[in-house]
Amino acid sequence: MDQVLGQVLRNAVWERLDMLTDLANRADAQSLVSVARSELPRLTEAWRAMLKMHEPDERGDCPTCSTRWHRCKAPCSVWQVAHEHLVAGGLAPQQQAPADRRLQGRRKSPVPAQARPVPAPTAAETTGRHALVNPRRAVTA
Repeated sequence: MDQVLGQVLRNAVWERLDMLTDLANRADAQSLVSVARSELPRLTEAWRAMLKMHEPDERGDCPTCSTRWHRCKAPCSVWQVAHEHLVAGGLAPQQQAPADRRLQGRRKSPVPAQARPVPAPTAAETTGRHALVNPRRAVTA
């Protein structure tokens, strides 16, 4: 049951982000100002809440990303993604990221979100850890 609820919550968030992206790309100037006034404070507060959970502890580890057996040194992937999208993203020309292409494919789905099959949970979902960085694309030193 938790997996179904988790999938419902994730679908709702993805759909909200899709809607905001569509508004940003298609809305007229007056609508954009209205959306920005209502949504930007909510989005910035969401980023703050998420980043607060990933603040490094006294050892310099991310308490959210770390496990008993593996310590994750700061900055964790959440802070790296935040910096990439909120700070550095404004400095470089944007290429369409793999996540963006995945979202575009989702929008074209003829099956409504409620009728889509619920995929099996990933290891990250069952352990409570998130995976913002694709392990296949991660650079190892």
